[in-house]
Amino acid sequence: MKQQIYTCELQQSTRLSAGTFELALSRPRDFTFQPGQRIRLLDRYRERDYSLVNAPADSSLRLCIRRVPAGSFTASLHAAATGSRFQFSGPHGYFVFRSTSRPAVFVATGTGIAPFASMARAKTRGFTLLHGVKSPDDLYYADLFHATAGTYVPCISGKASTAARWFHGRVTGYVEKELPPGTYDFYLCGRTEMIRDVTWLIDEHFPDSNVYSEIFF
Repeated sequence: MKQQIYTCELQQSTRLSAGTFELALSRPRDFTFQPGQRIRLLDRYRERDYSLVNAPADSSLRLCIRRVPAGSFTASLHAAATGSRFQFSGPHGYFVFRSTSRPAVFVATGTGIAPFASMARAKTRGFTLLHGVKSPDDLYYADLFHATAGTYVPCISGKASTAARWFHGRVTGYVEKELPPGTYDFYLCGRTEMIRDVTWLIDEHFPDSNVYSEIFF
């Protein structure tokens, strides 16, 4: 089945941190998605997938994008002027929240936080969220998660104030040493290495838990 192609316009570009920005795009009337799904931006021979950070009912589509050094695609997106037109396909993916009686643990690194922002804006509540970043400056959407998560744990792997209420280390360290024993529904979104390492820890420390994952570059 041929995938439908949509056209949208850039409404706004917002800096989130030194290396990350958010794009707000106009939303085609007939486009629908579930929180956690992504769209695929198309530019001639190039294409990139980005998870939506907005709720399904919002009037704009929003993307959280990390600027990749020497990456021509993200550089062109960052430099795009308001009113620039883009094409995309979607929605893509099956990384959506499944409500069960088990506690949900969301684990993200970097911009892998994007699908969880969409879920939170769509009224998902009570989850535990671990967000792994190098610097506190990269804790985008922190206010959203303070308001919606049952437990929000920033995991700072770089230098940070020891006075702050953060976990100093990687998300793997928190899962291994701090997460209480139990049976959970784990949702992992981030780089391949993180998903691999956390999955190993789940197998060892949290038997019979469910694991859903999405690789996010």
